[in-house]
Amino acid sequence: MLALMILGVHDQAGRTWKGFDWAALDRLHAKGHISDPRRKAKSVVFTPEGLERAQALFETMFTTSDEA
Repeated sequence: MLALMILGVHDQAGRTWKGFDWAALDRLHAKGHISDPRRKAKSVVFTPEGLERAQALFETMFTTSDEA
């Protein structure tokens, strides 16, 4: 889910829409990857470490290498 959340980033602050499973969002918050999802805002903010991890996971899972 962290890798998919990178697709919803909509500003330089690393905000992403929180339209995902609440239990999973709570776990990501507990691990320090995102801000508290229980706020009234419709988005959460990636922590610097969470953003880095999300980008790395996205590249690993959803991109291909042209170095074949």
